[in-house]
This record gives sequence, structure tokens and C-alpha cells, in this order.
Amino acid sequence: MTASNTTIRSNKRRSFMRRVRKHKLHLIMILPVICWYLLFRYGPLYGITLAFKEFRMLSGITGSPWVGFANYEQLFKSYNFWNVFRNTVTIAALKFVFGFPAPIILALMLNELRLQKYKRVVQSLSYLPHFISWVILTGIFMVILSPTRGPINTLLKSMGLESIYFLGDPRYFRGTLVVTGIWKGVGWGSIVYLAALGGVNEELYDAARVDGCGRWARIWHVTIPGIIPVITIMLILSVGSLVEDDFDQIFNLLNDAVLSVGDVLGTFIYRQGVKNLDYGYATAVELFRNLISLVLVLSANYFSKRVNDYGLW
Repeated sequence: MTASNTTIRSNKRRSFMRRVRKHKLHLIMILPVICWYLLFRYGPLYGITLAFKEFRMLSGITGSPWVGFANYEQLFKSYNFWNVFRNTVTIAALKFVFGFPAPIILALMLNELRLQKYKRVVQSLSYLPHFISWVILTGIFMVILSPTRGPINTLLKSMGLESIYFLGDPRYFRGTLVVTGIWKGVGWGSIVYLAALGGVNEELYDAARVDGCGRWARIWHVTIPGIIPVITIMLILSVGSLVEDDFDQIFNLLNDAVLSVGDVLGTFIYRQGVKNLDYGYATAVELFRNLISLVLVLSANYFSKRVNDYGLW
């Protein structure tokens, strides 16, 4: 039995080496990518130990003393952290509720367009904001949403309404984040769903027409069921972002007037780590957030498999 196992392992080893020699050029091509991931993605994971240390600049990571869960005790006892956590979940939930369906709706609308030239123009215009950084967009939105000379408030005042300070009023700041975030990402997010729509069987549409289904009925009974697997996967991935935040957007739009409703985990970690140089505490907060994201993704995948048998694995 032992000799048989040895023979099997030897055959597998020879088969593996044959495949390596056969695809050696492909392996050489992806070698820089593998090295990049090892160096910049897996190598920095050692820094997670900072969450359990009191980091000292001169001692480095390895020389800094262990403090166990002291950083987490400070985290859970901090009122500021829980306020920031609530802001993060609230803003992320609003973006999820209103932002997740937006690319699907846009993809369905584009899929129904028959004029290909017009469709390409609309697609290009919807993709464009994705390639503009939030630094530039912040300047644009500050002009557009200005309470004194912005076009939106000028229109409101011409209608006899009071001007709104979208970026400085806590009542409107979260809504502004949601709307601007959707505007920037809806076109790019629709690409996945447009690709999925291209795989829907055309014979199903023909059968629906024969049965007398109108356009809305075809969308509801053919188009949407055809992309349900993709929607499910994107939903699972989006659930994990309920404790994430768009740091670039919020960091550039945030100001002291709306700090109570706009300060999120990303900006909190930035202040603790970069400004206060409390790297251990900042790492603990980031690790805590990542663990929650992992639990949310695993839970969403589990319930998705139970409900419609679709999931990430």
C-alpha cells in the first residue's frame, strides 16, 4: 500500500512538472504579478500585530512591547468610536439602499435602448465621473452646491425657497454624500450588469412576446431572472461594505460643521494613525472593521445559498 501511494505521488509530481514546462512562458509572465502581491498585499499583513502592541517609533514593530487587548479595551470604552461607528453604518446603509439598485436600473434602461449610437453616448457619459478624482469633484461640488452662488441654490431662491447649505448642514450632508456617490459610480457599476444582460437567452424574449408579454413584463419575467446570479454575487460583496466607507469622498467633503454626522471609521483611523501617531490603536480599529466585514460577507453568502442557491462558493 505504501509503495502504491509512493507511485501515485511520483506520477502526480511528474504530471505537475510536465504542466509547468508546458506553460513556463505563462508562468514567467505572471511572476511579476505574484511578486507584487506577495510584497505589497501579503507582506504588510505582519503589521496586524500592531493592534496588540504599543508602537514605539525607535523600536519598530518587532521591538515594540506587547499590550494584549489594551487597544481594544480603549476602543470599546471610547464614546467617539461608537459615534463614528454609527455614522459609518448609517451612511453605508443609505448608500446600499439607494446606491445598490442604481446600476441595475441604469443597465436595464440602457439594455432597452434600440439606437446603438445614442446608447454608446449615454454609456460614455455615465462612465466619465468614475475617472475623476474626489479632489477635483470636491471643488466642483463646492461651486455647484454653494449656498450663495451655486446654480442649485440660485434656482431654489428664484422659486421663493430658502437656500440650503448642502455641505455644511448636518441635516443634508449624508444625503449629499449618497447622491454624489451614486452619480460618480452608477455608470461604472452598470458595466457588470450590462455584461450579464448580454448573456440572457434571446429565445426567452421571443417566447415571452408570443405569450403576449409587453416590455415591462419581459423585463420582470425574463431580464431580471436572467441576471439574478450576478445580482446575488454583487449583493453579497456589497453587504461586506456596510462598515466600510468611501474615504476619498468623505475626507475631501468633510468639515467641522458636519463632523458629528460625517465622521466615519476611515477618517477616524486617519486621525488616530497619521495625526496622533497612535498606530496601535488605529490598527486595532481597522482590524475590528475588517473582521466585521468578513462576518457580514460570510453571513450574506450563507443566507443567499439557503434562499436561492446562489453564492460566492
